[in-house]
Amino acid sequence: MNRSDTAVGEILALLADRADNATICPSEVARRLARDNPRGWRAQMPIVHEAVDHLVAQAVIALSWKGRRLARRCGPYRIRRERAMA
Repeated sequence: MNRSDTAVGEILALLADRADNATICPSEVARRLARDNPRGWRAQMPIVHEAVDHLVAQAVIALSWKGRRLARRCGPYRIRRERAMA
């Protein structure tokens, strides 16, 4: 399993632990990936972004910011299940 696959798993696990319409922050995923080095979570963000792009392309997740849907990842964003954005 590569690091991007691990990030995908963490995204899906975090979403599974939340209500259907809840969102998660990408930094939450990075912090889980860096649990052995809590100060190193920022270094995990490129891996998280890669996983997010993959899941968006597969229509598994949707992105939003301040309640508005984003067509693609840009600037700050939140992650939620795709079906919650319908």
